[in-house]
Amino acid sequence: MDNRTKYIEKVKEGFVGQKMIVLSPDRLLRIEENLFSKNLYPTAIGYYPHAAFHERQRSQGSEQYILLYCVGGKGWIKVSGKELEITANTYYILPKEEAHSYGSSQHDPWSIYWVHFTGPHADLLYARFLTTIKPVPSIPYNKLNVELFNSMFQLLENDLNTRELELLYIKLIQFLGIFVYSEEAILHKESDPVTESIDFMKQNISKSLSVAQLAGQVNYSVSRYSELFKAKTGYSPVQYFLQLKIQASCQYLYFTKMSINDICKKIGFEDQFYFSRTFKKQMNIAPLRYRKKYWL
Repeated sequence: MDNRTKYIEKVKEGFVGQKMIVLSPDRLLRIEENLFSKNLYPTAIGYYPHAAFHERQRSQGSEQYILLYCVGGKGWIKVSGKELEITANTYYILPKEEAHSYGSSQHDPWSIYWVHFTGPHADLLYARFLTTIKPVPSIPYNKLNVELFNSMFQLLENDLNTRELELLYIKLIQFLGIFVYSEEAILHKESDPVTESIDFMKQNISKSLSVAQLAGQVNYSVSRYSELFKAKTGYSPVQYFLQLKIQASCQYLYFTKMSINDICKKIGFEDQFYFSRTFKKQMNIAPLRYRKKYWL
């Protein structure tokens, strides 16, 4: 009997391409004894593609929270006196120990990734989920999310040593966080003048840009732009741009053998002595001493 047979129970549901793992009691015990993984761990995990006639009803609920992530087709969930429609690129987390049922549409069967999860951190993640604005939150499809799920599945297909148990915890919290904090991620990606300006600085790190040029790039007056920039970052645009240049110079000092003069050209400093003074003021160490101290 190999490790896969010993530690994993796979359950056939009858869907072509389906996969499922239910963790055995002895495996769960090992997870619960680990300082990391005991805080958040899966008890079952699976993927059901085009799951026609898939339906579940639990009158007493589940001992774990259940994430249902639909990537195609449609389905439904009944919980807390509500019936919710699940469509492609939406998800839902069912509460633990509460009656519920769910199933796939007969006319357009769903394809779902799902995870039963529990642990002290699971309660916190579910509390965060409850703060989402929409009854059924949506999330843009990203193949990286699926790849992360598959990497968890592959870990669970084999016996787990201590480091792999901890890696499973890290991957699971990352996977669940993609959904629970999806609204924050979308908001973070939304452009604003300061974020747009910082991106512009990073793309033009080798240039010398005035405040007027930076303000003009986002169509703001110098005074209004400077006010917004300081309010968001705590620095003036010039100070922030200098910090980005010094950060870039640290990378060149650490990873290359470029001369100070060549580094200055890369980051838009015409005077290497001015660069050295600026570097030392920000980093509390001269550039060459920084290289000697940190360069491998």
